[in-house]
Amino acid sequence: MKHVESFIEKIVFWSRWLQAPLYLGLIVAQGVYVYQFIYELLHLITRTGRLSDTEVMLIVLGLIDVVMIANLLIMVIIGGYETFVSRLNLEGHPDQPEWLSHVNAGVLKIKLATAIISISSIHLLKTFINASNTSWHTIRSQVLIHVVFIVSAMAMAYTDKLMHQSAALAKQRH
Repeated sequence: MKHVESFIEKIVFWSRWLQAPLYLGLIVAQGVYVYQFIYELLHLITRTGRLSDTEVMLIVLGLIDVVMIANLLIMVIIGGYETFVSRLNLEGHPDQPEWLSHVNAGVLKIKLATAIISISSIHLLKTFINASNTSWHTIRSQVLIHVVFIVSAMAMAYTDKLMHQSAALAKQRH
């Protein structure tokens, strides 16, 4: 029976590698965002002088949005792989992200929530700038969604804080 249990445990542990293709797929998606960024940037450059200030601002906000989504993808790809699949062995590498040395599932969730709030903020700003062409229902919905993101992030951060406090108390008792 111990051999069967050991075999099952090895399969369960190995199963984490099934996530590797998912992270590779996200790298491909990031390539799509790079293409989208270059496309929008060329659109901005080739139409310079013919765009209104508002149009320039909306295009630039779109570029910022693409960059923030790419940052979110990097956090998920690197942080998720490091946390759930395998160590990246980057110790001493000059380009190692600062946050990677202390990443865990809780930290990753809070960083992702913060990135999502930032992306939502950009979308909301674009909506406000273009408010004359946007329905009140759409504006209200986007504000509500943004508030839900903020409340959710605060709840996750608070829960993470409680978990760390609980772990610290348990450690003190032993």
